[in-house]
Amino acid sequence: MLGTLVNVGAIVVGSSIGLLIKGGLPERFRNTIMQALAMFVIVVGLMGAMGTANAILVLICLVIGTIIGEAIDIDKRLELFGGRVKDRFSKDGESNFAQGFITGSLVYCVGAMAIVGSLNAAIQGDNSILYTKAVLDGVSAVLFTSVYGISVMLAAVSVLVYQGALTLLAGVLAPFLSAAAITEMSAVGGVLILGLGFSIMEIKHVKVANMLPAVFLPPIYLLIASLI
Repeated sequence: MLGTLVNVGAIVVGSSIGLLIKGGLPERFRNTIMQALAMFVIVVGLMGAMGTANAILVLICLVIGTIIGEAIDIDKRLELFGGRVKDRFSKDGESNFAQGFITGSLVYCVGAMAIVGSLNAAIQGDNSILYTKAVLDGVSAVLFTSVYGISVMLAAVSVLVYQGALTLLAGVLAPFLSAAAITEMSAVGGVLILGLGFSIMEIKHVKVANMLPAVFLPPIYLLIASLI
């Protein structure tokens, strides 16, 4: 768990620095940084999505995952959660509170580094990938928080739960998380992050949260395909 705790700490520290920067940034600077972040998120999404070796798998997982997410309406639940947390902790009336939490959670949790790093930490005792990820997440937390505010810091909780669960359950999950499964999970996640970038750029509002179940479907798809 050490690597995950370092990762969480880096996000908290980066977010704290971002809060200090946010207070001294004029509106026009924040708007420009928002656009830069959107472009960065789109590039990250493209990099992940282009790694797929099975585009049909990605499509099927996205469709089924979105149906599940829409039925649960994850997006609405996160908006309500974000509203409650905002009322409790936000003092400056910052907008897009839930968006900051969702953006941070997706960028920090969706990707091969989170999965492989957690499994390596648990099975091999090697935290090097998570340490590298901690540096990247800490730097991006500064920028994200300078735009969205304290909601990005809450994404550290998502990292703790997600990577912590992967680490603790590594022995059970490892047989199902083959290299192919991790690659396709990252590809599906890349598509979601791409949609997130479109939302940030205000090109098109995409309910990315309602697509989240798709990220966890590639291992199931590959298992069924191997049996067939």
